Amino acid sequence: MRTILVSAVISISLLVLIASVRSVEPAAAVTQMRVPDGGIQPQAVVDERGSVHVIYFRGEPAHGDIFYVRSTGGVGGFSRPIPVNDQPGSAIATGTVRGAQIALGRDGRVHVAWNGSGTALPKATSGVGPLLYTRINDLRTAFEPARNLVQEAYGLDGGSAVAADRLGHVYVVWHAPGAGEQGEGNRRVWVARSSDAGESFEKETPASDRSTGACGCCALGAFADARGALHVLYRTAFETMHRDMHLLVSHDFGARFSSTRVDRWTVGACVMSTQAFAEGPSGVLTAWETEGQVYFGRIHPTTGQVSDVTGAPGADRTRKHPVLAVGADGDVLFAWTEGTAWNRGGSAAWQIFDSHGRPTGPIGRGDHGVPVWGLVAASARPNGGFAVVY
Repeated sequence: MRTILVSAVISISLLVLIASVRSVEPAAAVTQMRVPDGGIQPQAVVDERGSVHVIYFRGEPAHGDIFYVRSTGGVGGFSRPIPVNDQPGSAIATGTVRGAQIALGRDGRVHVAWNGSGTALPKATSGVGPLLYTRINDLRTAFEPARNLVQEAYGLDGGSAVAADRLGHVYVVWHAPGAGEQGEGNRRVWVARSSDAGESFEKETPASDRSTGACGCCALGAFADARGALHVLYRTAFETMHRDMHLLVSHDFGARFSSTRVDRWTVGACVMSTQAFAEGPSGVLTAWETEGQVYFGRIHPTTGQVSDVTGAPGADRTRKHPVLAVGADGDVLFAWTEGTAWNRGGSAAWQIFDSHGRPTGPIGRGDHGVPVWGLVAASARPNGGFAVVY
C-alpha cells in the first residue's frame, strides 16, 4: 500500500512572495508567481491570523544566504527582507534537497533549520559541518544567532527538517550514522527536541529503527499537526536496494514513534527526493516520489496508515519535489516539478483535486521554467483558489 508524506508542505499565500504575478487560469483558479530577488527554494507557512511567513535562498548554491519576509495581506504589504543566517554564506542549495525549512510555533514564532554549507561553523572534529537552527527574536525584528544542534549524530548529507506546535514544542530532524558508524545502512533518523519554544534543546535521540537505514542524499519531512502529533517521512536504504518511504508518527511529543511503510522502491541509487505535508479539513496529507512519479495520501490520525493514495495524472516519469496545499473547502492543489535533475532545471506542473479526490480540469503548466536547484511551492489563497511560486 502506498502512503504519503508531505514534508515540506509549503503553504504560500497569493500575497506572499510578491515577485511578479504571471497568469491566472480561470478553470483551475491557480495564480503563478516567481520567487522575489532571483531567489530559489521558497518555503512558506501561514499563521492563524492569515499572515504569510516566507524564507528563500539567494546567492551561490554552495554557500549562500537565507532571507525572511512577512506579509499581512494587501499588495506590497511585505516586510523588509531579514537575513536568517548570521554567518554569511552558511546555507546551501546545491542538490535541492538540502535547503532551509520553516515552521511556526507557539505565539506565531518563526523557526528555521538548515544544513550548514562547507564554510559554516562549528565543524565536528572529523571536519563535518553543522545542522543550524535559529528562531526570530521576541521583537520579530531579527533572527537569533544560529546554533548547531548536532551533539553526536554528525554526518549530514540529505536535507533536515523543522516542525513546531502551538504548545511550545519544536523538533529539528535529520538523518545520519550513529557515533563511530558509516554507510547508508547505519543511518538513522534523529530528533532534537525543545519544550520551551526553541530556547533550549535536548540531545538528539534516534526516531527510526536501526534496521531500515536512510537514503543518504534524500531529504526527509517533518510536520506537527493541530493535535500536536509529530510526523516524519523519510526514505530508507535497507540492503542498499530498498529505497522505501517510511512514515514515523509520535503522539507523545517525540518520545516514541510508530513506523509504517508508505511505498516501495527497489533501486540501487540515491534518488535525491523530497517530501511534503499539509493539513486541511479532512486531516493531514503527505506527498512523496517513487520511480519518477509523485503521490499524495491521507494519514490516519491514530494508526498512522496512509490511505486514498493518488498519483499525479499523465505519463511523465521525470516528476520530483511534490508539494500540497489544501483549501478551506477541502480542495487540494498537488504540484511538482518535471525534468529537474542534478544541476538541471525543469518545469512546474499541478493538478487540483476536489474534496472527494477527483481531478478538476486539466493539468496546469508553468509559464516559466523552474531554475536549477529550484522547487515549486503551493498555497491556498484566503479568498479561494490557489497559488504556485517557483
